[in-house]
Amino acid sequence: MDIFGDLIFYVVILVILLAILGSAVKILREYERGVVFTLGRFTGTKGPGLILLIPYIQQMVRIDLRTLVLDVPSQDVISQDNVSVRVNAVIYFRVIDPEKATIQVENYMQATSELAQTTLRSVLGKHELDEMLSERDKLNNDIQEILDAQTDAWGIKVANVEIKHVDINESMIRAIARQAEAERERRARVINAEGEQQAAAKLLEAAEILGRRPEAMQLRYLSSLNFIAGEKNSTIVFPFPMELASMVPGLFNKDGTAKK
Repeated sequence: MDIFGDLIFYVVILVILLAILGSAVKILREYERGVVFTLGRFTGTKGPGLILLIPYIQQMVRIDLRTLVLDVPSQDVISQDNVSVRVNAVIYFRVIDPEKATIQVENYMQATSELAQTTLRSVLGKHELDEMLSERDKLNNDIQEILDAQTDAWGIKVANVEIKHVDINESMIRAIARQAEAERERRARVINAEGEQQAAAKLLEAAEILGRRPEAMQLRYLSSLNFIAGEKNSTIVFPFPMELASMVPGLFNKDGTAKK
């Protein structure tokens, strides 16, 4: 019985030693760091690799240094031109200072999420709907700079912000479609007017060139007749020199038409 009792005693002692050793030995991966507290006081950051702690005297908090992806929930935003939209985004950030991320903020994930939501509403509320739809890169940079500046005290680096969706109601979609159609029609009219202006300028230039030599005008007449004859048209058009109208009085009416 004594041998059996001694064996139980040694087994209990071994289990206790293994438990103490298990609480003293920690292994941190390459992307992890351990923030160590000794009797509640910060004493350093350790890792990666094998870490030895004093059981019940020292405690360690693991911090992941990899880039984290945070999906910002959809936010109701009223744009500067009083349009109600729902916007959601995604944020990429990582911890660069494990000490600050552990000591300066209770839960850096939740804190960053709440800050991202308020910043998203604040920044987008200062812009019109057209800017939200066409200038996303600029808005992403503005939000990223604001978040990065405010989370620096928490030891967090915001690497990128991307606005994923800007949802608007059906009536506003129809209004935007009508606006786009009107814009396309305006551009078409401007392009047509510019074409007419350019054509008039070229015609004026051609008239000035033809007016320098009477022979050139006659050649132009003959070229026009050749074009008309090539269209299988039985009508014969012969140009009448307008200079003869002044030489033969009574040949034309006042409106320029020939008298019968």
